[in-house]
Amino acid sequence: MVTCYLRYIIEPSRLKEFERYGQMWIPLVEKFGGQHHGYFLPSEGANNVALALFSFPSLAEYEQYRIKMLDDADCVAAFNYAEETKCIVSYERSFFRPVFQ
Repeated sequence: MVTCYLRYIIEPSRLKEFERYGQMWIPLVEKFGGQHHGYFLPSEGANNVALALFSFPSLAEYEQYRIKMLDDADCVAAFNYAEETKCIVSYERSFFRPVFQ
C-alpha cells in the first residue's frame, strides 16, 4: 500500500472554493481504485495550508490512476475548477507506506 500526502498552499480568501474542489476529488480517487482519507482544511494556525491523504494498493496502481484521470471528464472538470477559481497557489506530493502492528 502507498499513501499519497498532498500539502496545498491555498488562497485563504477562496477556502470555500477549495473545499468544493476537495469534495469533487474524493469520489474520483475512489472511482479509480483508491481509498480517500479526506481533505483537511485550516482551522487553527496557518490559514493557507490544507492537506489531503489517499491510498492505493501499490505505486503502480497509483500511476495508472494518474494516467487514466487525464482522460476522465470529471477529473478534467475538477482541474479546470481549481484553475478557474484560483483556490490553489501550489502543492507538493509525497508518498508514504504505512506500518501496522
